[in-house]
Amino acid sequence: MSVANQVPNRIANILVNALKGGVVPRVGLEYITVGRGQEIAAILHDIEMIEAGSASFRFVVGKYGSGKSFLLQTIRNYATAKGFVVVDADLSPERRFAGTKGQGLATYKELIQNLSTKSKPDGGALPLVLERWISGIQATVKAETNASGAEFDELVERQIYAVAGLLEGMVNGFEFAKAVVAYWRAYRTDDAAMKSNVLRWFRGEYPSRKEAKEELGINFIVTDETWYDFLKVFAAFLVGAGYKGMLVVIDELVNIFKIPNSITRANNYEKILTMYNDVLQGKASHIGFLMGATPQCIEDKYKGVFSYEALRSRLAEGHFATADVKDLSAPIIRLQMLSQEEMYVLVEKLLHIHAQLYHYTPTLSHEELVYFLNVEYNRVGAQTHITPREIIRDFIELVNILHQNPQKSVAEILGGNSFELAKGGLFDEEIHSEFEEFEV
Repeated sequence: MSVANQVPNRIANILVNALKGGVVPRVGLEYITVGRGQEIAAILHDIEMIEAGSASFRFVVGKYGSGKSFLLQTIRNYATAKGFVVVDADLSPERRFAGTKGQGLATYKELIQNLSTKSKPDGGALPLVLERWISGIQATVKAETNASGAEFDELVERQIYAVAGLLEGMVNGFEFAKAVVAYWRAYRTDDAAMKSNVLRWFRGEYPSRKEAKEELGINFIVTDETWYDFLKVFAAFLVGAGYKGMLVVIDELVNIFKIPNSITRANNYEKILTMYNDVLQGKASHIGFLMGATPQCIEDKYKGVFSYEALRSRLAEGHFATADVKDLSAPIIRLQMLSQEEMYVLVEKLLHIHAQLYHYTPTLSHEELVYFLNVEYNRVGAQTHITPREIIRDFIELVNILHQNPQKSVAEILGGNSFELAKGGLFDEEIHSEFEEFEV
């Protein structure tokens, strides 16, 4: 396949190893994306609106292994390529939206630690963002004037204050602006210690306001109560620094569902409600939220998001949407499993990437790929429980074994496993005919 032949070996290695391990790779997803066209188009429209100054809030809901995290990662990569800053985090018992032991702040710290841009897609981009912003202002001043020395610094500082001034009307914006100016002064004097302190403050790492006041002259720190407002200020600053906006990607919302204490769960859902209302009421701009969740953690009426009535009434679908006819502008995007035809296209892509990585000519025929998928889809319970993750892991295991044992045939390997084929034999005519049109 021509697309697969263009995959760099480093990317091919990451793809194969990550997918075999059951995790979503952070790079190379464009080479294996199959289906999800409507869902991706809907979220990309959101991104256009964020760039235009609006805000968005979406839940991406799917079973474990259905491709939920894959979709989130695909959008993350697209957004950074478009000039957005993306922050992402997985929730856990230690990272929530609110808590009595700093769990909300822990989520904020994780988000800022994973701050990514096009030129630094793997996180840790905060110093780069600040210094690119300062360099951009310096270049603008240099292009517009002939000033030098102290006069040049004064003009640059005036521009710095102009951007900072735009933030001061926002909640916590005045303190953020002071930190921005402190970073500029440390940058100008090459004060590495002060730059490090300001970065610590942005990352929410100061334990007390007293310490921040002594070291930075700023009588404020990010806390469990203020971290969301601080993200909104960050988004406004990033636009002033030349980026298109901020995308916040939060996965594993199921960890809120798992909280045993009902009051703590309610506090977390209250924080989600605050963010959701802000977005829909126009109180937030240039920022978007994507949250990954399972159907149970959304719909469970005792512990899920829908157990919080204010959220259920806002998020529940109307009377006309069905599993087949979806409203993709709704706040919840529900992922259906990939079709059998789409899975065929995906395993074919993976076969060529694997062959390129290990320098061999793929010999698996169309019939053998159909045979493999027949085995997978004819497992007992596959209709309701099989997921793309499982099929992908099994397929990479199959091609690994075939490559390492060239004397073995597909029939020998698949025939000796524990899968139970449904009646109709190895090549069910109906499924076989569905795949025929995808033969390459």
